[in-house]
Amino acid sequence: MTILFDECVPWPARKILSGHQCTSVQQRGWSGFRNGQLLALAEGNFDLFLTSDQSIEYQQNLSGRRIAILQLSTNNLRKIVAAAALLQSEVNAIQPCECRRLQILL
Repeated sequence: MTILFDECVPWPARKILSGHQCTSVQQRGWSGFRNGQLLALAEGNFDLFLTSDQSIEYQQNLSGRRIAILQLSTNNLRKIVAAAALLQSEVNAIQPCECRRLQILL
């Protein structure tokens, strides 16, 4: 799976998803773009948009999107690493066009 990490998701978290091809917004030169622009650019190039933006579902009309979106409840790297198995499971289970929120309570 090809995964685009939003600017707000810590890049070292990619190590949790080593079985996938991960790229950051910064690496693509898309820093500073709003979520609607990012999603439009990412569709067709990525399978999953990984974000911790807590308002993406309210700011964007996500219906009709072809890219899957996984919203993390935190961008705290230690908490994300502690929930590695849960994150891996969600990434493996998410389907195209689906938007999920992963609540990390650790």
